[in-house]
Amino acid sequence: MNEVTHAKFGMGASVLRKEDNAFITGKGQYTDDKYAENVLHGYVLRSPMAHARFKINDTSDANNVPGVHVVLTAADVSELNPIPCLIPLKQPDGSMSSNRDIPILCDNIVRHVGDAIAFIVADSVAIARDAAEMIDVDFEMLPAVVDTVAALDDGSPDVYSDGDKNLAFTHFMGDREKTDELFKSADQVTELTIVNNRVISNYMETRACQASWDEGKNRYDVTVGSQGVFGMRRALAGVMGVDVETLHVMTPDVGGGFGTKVFCYREYPLCLFAAKKLGRPVKWTSDRGEHFVSDAQGRDNVVTARMAMDKDGKFLAMDVDLIAAMGAYLHSFGPFIPYLGITMTTGLYDIETMAVRIRGSYTNTVPTDAYRGAGRPEAAYLLERLVDKCAFELGLSPDEIRRRNLIKPEQLPYTTPGGRMYDTGEYQAHMELCMERADWSGFEDRLSAAKEAGKIRGIGMGAYIEACAFAGSEPAFIELNTDGTVDLKIGTQSNGQGHATAYTQLAAEKLGLDYEKIQLRQGDTDELENGGGTGGSRSIPLGGVSVSRASEQLAEKIKTIAAEELEASAADIELEDGEARIVGTDRVISFADIAAAAKDPDELKGEGEFKQAEATYPNGTHICEVEIDPETGVVEIIKYTVVDDFGVTLNPVLLEGQVHGGIAQSIGQVLTERVVYDDEGQLLTASFMDYNVPKADAVPGFDFETRNVPSTTNALGIKGAGEAGTIGATPAVMNAVIDALRREYGITEIDMPVTPSRLWEAIQGK
Repeated sequence: MNEVTHAKFGMGASVLRKEDNAFITGKGQYTDDKYAENVLHGYVLRSPMAHARFKINDTSDANNVPGVHVVLTAADVSELNPIPCLIPLKQPDGSMSSNRDIPILCDNIVRHVGDAIAFIVADSVAIARDAAEMIDVDFEMLPAVVDTVAALDDGSPDVYSDGDKNLAFTHFMGDREKTDELFKSADQVTELTIVNNRVISNYMETRACQASWDEGKNRYDVTVGSQGVFGMRRALAGVMGVDVETLHVMTPDVGGGFGTKVFCYREYPLCLFAAKKLGRPVKWTSDRGEHFVSDAQGRDNVVTARMAMDKDGKFLAMDVDLIAAMGAYLHSFGPFIPYLGITMTTGLYDIETMAVRIRGSYTNTVPTDAYRGAGRPEAAYLLERLVDKCAFELGLSPDEIRRRNLIKPEQLPYTTPGGRMYDTGEYQAHMELCMERADWSGFEDRLSAAKEAGKIRGIGMGAYIEACAFAGSEPAFIELNTDGTVDLKIGTQSNGQGHATAYTQLAAEKLGLDYEKIQLRQGDTDELENGGGTGGSRSIPLGGVSVSRASEQLAEKIKTIAAEELEASAADIELEDGEARIVGTDRVISFADIAAAAKDPDELKGEGEFKQAEATYPNGTHICEVEIDPETGVVEIIKYTVVDDFGVTLNPVLLEGQVHGGIAQSIGQVLTERVVYDDEGQLLTASFMDYNVPKADAVPGFDFETRNVPSTTNALGIKGAGEAGTIGATPAVMNAVIDALRREYGITEIDMPVTPSRLWEAIQGK
């Protein structure tokens, strides 16, 4: 890491995470750890078929099971609204895409395995599960379609009987006329079709919810794992048809979110509805099997892209045709994910124009939505695969073709064909530093040694840029307590990123206070008026600036009170170790005594809000080196090198951890993870027996470095880092695998995941 000058707990300090002691000693408090008095338990009866008409003949046997309190079907919850898609897309004809909202419980037809049919509430989960098996349901199986592209074919089964042949929407971005002109005049055109495989967001903590109804207060209390209680409250209010003030939403510790816990799911309003109906708290906790068939899944698109170039390999234009699987319904942000990706189509490269068409397809599968990176990993993977193929067809090295096309510092600020405005960066510089650290020039020697050992070896790079910390704000509120400690309130939500450490570092720097004496308060709609939640790497770039400003305001108020008590000028007061001191003297007053001396509670409060007008643009280069055993098809990552530009580093330890985690998830997508449905829509990868997340031995050590150029759109120069690892890693790992296959066997294309069996078959074919 780069050496920086910093305060003990302030910006740039490698402070260890203050929240980890509770987590590693089993003292974390997650949603499932919460047990209200007299709580009942819910269980969802789910469809075993991907597409079927059904009829519930009788629920009396289930209702009569001792310990069962209610069995709810679609008719019973008809007053609840479906869960809507929040971001439809504008189509080329000017119309907005039509929504296929998610019913709380299905009525007469199911559209994917795991679709919800009934909700049983009982004294225990075991009783509820047993009762579910006694519900008499008749199914009439219907044809299913699961293939992203085939769903749009004329002969494919219909997910919906009305509508435009499984076409969820069409969206266009770019300049078709100019793009076509440049392709006609191009000296070289390279084309590539790739599959971005569907993955499952296997966070450590499965989803859970506990709800109760307070008749006296006329409101619901709900505890739920989320990525922001205020967004969850708005979504629940919409489904329940009530004002947001009717809902008190709380989120305790969260064991991973990755975008997938942003959303409202069916079980949450079902718990609320049942709690009010029964007058008792109702709790539901997903098991891992349910997670595989109920929680929004990620990626799943098929793309054909063409690059137009001149004779020297200068990129002129891109033409992209993308089909994105939406699943059986349009999920909350579903259409927005591929849209967000195509805004980053041209990446770090100076490309004059582009034309991109997106089509969304309905399939009889679990709906797709945001998964770490949300569209930007898909865009970077496509582009960097295509750039490598361009280099190969032109006889250029991967680094040389990038040098000829990377946006230069003197071109910044730079507006892309996708409408993104890059403010700062030195893209070639971080690529060359990454190459140096990876010993790119020494690869041929390592290749020879690998061949002698009977292995094939490859090296690949992925240069990326992403948009995150989008325009907006995240206010922060801070207050000095009577015991000299400080409470910090903010509307983001930690899902394991280390917010309690990062935010308190910023506060500690301004207040001269040990960060252990600063308590982060989050996840409670009663404590703030609003909050933007966590997603899109926004928490530290937006919330961090607000925390810094709120802390600075409180520090000035503390100095003012201290000056009055010490009979000095506020300008002569310094804050250190929880005390205010007259500079150069031993005259001090503690924060506790300052709190006692305040005449008005507002004198002990600080507020800060930073409003950002433009996104930030982290960028970097990943280089991966692999060895493949041709006898088994097993890939081993030998060396992994990263040089990132995150603008400014708040905490090097937290930052590196975020990058490591993101890379591990991309390694999983490239090497092991893939959701597989059979032709009837049955999920074949429905457990960890069949769905292979990366194990510790698949993840290498990382050589991580930053080469930061501060952002000009963010007040602290921070660019954001939570998703970056997933964006650069996927193309870097895959390009390394293809490099090895091309050198030895002439294989230039293969799709993720490159499992041992898939690689072995490809090698045997040569």
